[in-house]
Amino acid sequence: MASSSLRGSSSSTWTPKQNKLFEKALALYDKDTPDRWQNVAKAVGGKSAEEVKRHYEILIEDLKHIESGKVPFPNYKSSGSSSQGIGDEEQRLLEYLKLQ
Repeated sequence: MASSSLRGSSSSTWTPKQNKLFEKALALYDKDTPDRWQNVAKAVGGKSAEEVKRHYEILIEDLKHIESGKVPFPNYKSSGSSSQGIGDEEQRLLEYLKLQ
């Protein structure tokens, strides 16, 4: 989910598969998990704890920009009845990250 498009070029490229693994790992390892970033990095594979922590920080910055109205929500086509034009999975991630 964290997008380098809002940040410009990134020092680290993330594949869609790594992003999905990252999202799942964030749900599994919450902010109270000891060694959270090491665990997330291990779950993602090919990334250091520092890289996943920075990816998370970029995601949070992106969400703040979106929620403040500085960046419009993409117009995703969705078969579900999710709000604001985003998919169910993205909505759950937004809600989860608000709790962080």
